Amino acid sequence: MPTAALAALAALAGCAPVGGGTEGGEGAGGAERTLTVFAAASLTGAFEELGERFERDHPGTEVEFNFAGSSQLAGQINEGAPADVFASADTRTMDTVAEAGNTAGEPVVFVRNTLEIAVPRGNPAGVEGLADLADPRVSVALCAEEVPCGAAAAEVLDAAGVEVAPVSLEEDVKAALTKVELGEVDAALVYRTDVLAGDDVEGVAFAEADQAANDYPIAVLAAAPRPALAEDWVAWVRSADAQRVFRDAGFTTR
Repeated sequence: MPTAALAALAALAGCAPVGGGTEGGEGAGGAERTLTVFAAASLTGAFEELGERFERDHPGTEVEFNFAGSSQLAGQINEGAPADVFASADTRTMDTVAEAGNTAGEPVVFVRNTLEIAVPRGNPAGVEGLADLADPRVSVALCAEEVPCGAAAAEVLDAAGVEVAPVSLEEDVKAALTKVELGEVDAALVYRTDVLAGDDVEGVAFAEADQAANDYPIAVLAAAPRPALAEDWVAWVRSADAQRVFRDAGFTTR
């Protein structure tokens, strides 16, 4: 074959896809499948651990998480954000997604969480219970009421007859905890799991917490790009091994 023809063929070969890649970038050189999980911020530590195990058990799969306040995530899903699975910090928020027709089948509850008062290490303000949060000398951070941790806080404070004037209202539980970690507030009402995962914080338990325990539901989404893989994730989250991870993180399992 003439030299010019060989050079032309070589140039064409250089422009051709390598490895017979498939649609969406799947194939050689990258993860074959991406599972997208939208999850409440309070699930971050446990879900990241479970995600690593899931990837090991499903070679070629990458789990991508979007952690935020449940109401924010629900809004994104109902506006068409692409995702495979939604795990909410309360049933009320999950209901908004299900009622919009965006879940595939009935959501199932997989863990429960309760509130604690997070305080800086050493508890310098001497917070001993909910009543202390009403003291104007104690600066308090709460979650905004539209997110599950804020709704639970409002419920438990109302049940206890305690009125709190928070110095800040945060968009998710991690943000409220960060206020304590940075020493910007004396206390915050957050989940027990976040206290256990926090840096330089302590938890103050209170009896009224059981009155506002949050059930966490999970569901495959109706428009899931990877429905079979999403079902595998939900089954994994509900498995005995995964439930041990949740218990270690401070959740109550069912």
